[in-house]
Amino acid sequence: MVVVPLSISGNDPENAPGAPTVAPVHWVRVAAAGSLALSGVLLMAGKTRAGLVAAATGTALAMIDQPDTMKTWWNTLPIYLEEIQSTLSRVQGAVEDIAAQREKLRRMTAT
Repeated sequence: MVVVPLSISGNDPENAPGAPTVAPVHWVRVAAAGSLALSGVLLMAGKTRAGLVAAATGTALAMIDQPDTMKTWWNTLPIYLEEIQSTLSRVQGAVEDIAAQREKLRRMTAT
């Protein structure tokens, strides 16, 4: 005697051995891609505010769809911020040196 589960019917065409498999549609990805594409169109049309809102929406949806990637980026963000801060400190030092050199040169040419 054979027991057939009630959830799978032997006459169901979706469960037939030669039935094609359909990949599930990821609606969040579709919405993110559509929002980003729309933002590009709006920005090209000169609708800056609406384009930025659509881009922010698409970005938020993409972030929701990729939580592992966002976690990785979030964990590496302090490293990049430290590098940026170091670079800005060096640039500030260079600008101060240039300002001191300019002041020295101005004093030398004024006398």
